[in-house]
Amino acid sequence: QVQLVESGGGLVQAGGSLRLSCAASGRSYSSYAMGWFRQAPGKERECVAAISWSGVSTYYADSVKGRLTISRDNAKNTVYLQMNSLKPEDTAVYYCAAVPGRSSMWYAVSDREYDYWGQGTQVTVSS
Repeated sequence: QVQLVESGGGLVQAGGSLRLSCAASGRSYSSYAMGWFRQAPGKERECVAAISWSGVSTYYADSVKGRLTISRDNAKNTVYLQMNSLKPEDTAVYYCAAVPGRSSMWYAVSDREYDYWGQGTQVTVSS
């Protein structure tokens, strides 16, 4: 079992920055691939970033490339999402998720592949 707790959300003006953190507890966290998802009102949940357990492989949705950066510190059992140049359309509840990694280079993009989820943190970007 892995428990995930997100933090770092809040209200920010357009163009601003936030850093989300996801602290994991439980066994074998360092062998889990991690993902950040978001869900805005009336929209489907989407993967904005994902990272393999080794940290070598990453994925970004086209809408966030160049603005969001996913990273992880396995010694601290934490994955981060650095969000820069935020836009009003980034407003959503952000969730982190974990799934046992299939290889050091593997990550998942579909929410159906993830086994564990945090409770979510609200990010609101004002124009």
